Amino acid sequence: MALGYVGILTIRVEMPWVASLKEKRALIRPVVERLKVRFPLTVARLDGLDAHDWEVIGVATLSNDYGWVEETLRMAADYIAKEGPYRVTSEDIEITPLGPDDE
Repeated sequence: MALGYVGILTIRVEMPWVASLKEKRALIRPVVERLKVRFPLTVARLDGLDAHDWEVIGVATLSNDYGWVEETLRMAADYIAKEGPYRVTSEDIEITPLGPDDE
């Protein structure tokens, strides 16, 4: 039995109408900051930091309950999708067990 689970969510968002990095940051940063406050998560802007029209957001959490990890990441993905004026073009959730492999 696993000691716990690490869950990672990666989401790519695109906004082809954005013309500058400053404008993109103004769209992405508030969503990332509100996500950190609303959920027990670690959130980071991972890729596309120098591109003005897309970005990859990473979210991570840890718990001893697989269902809680899965549900929390799903709620975070839904929150990101509805909170910003951008399109979510890809989303990936990975949940990894921690501890010895007894099986």
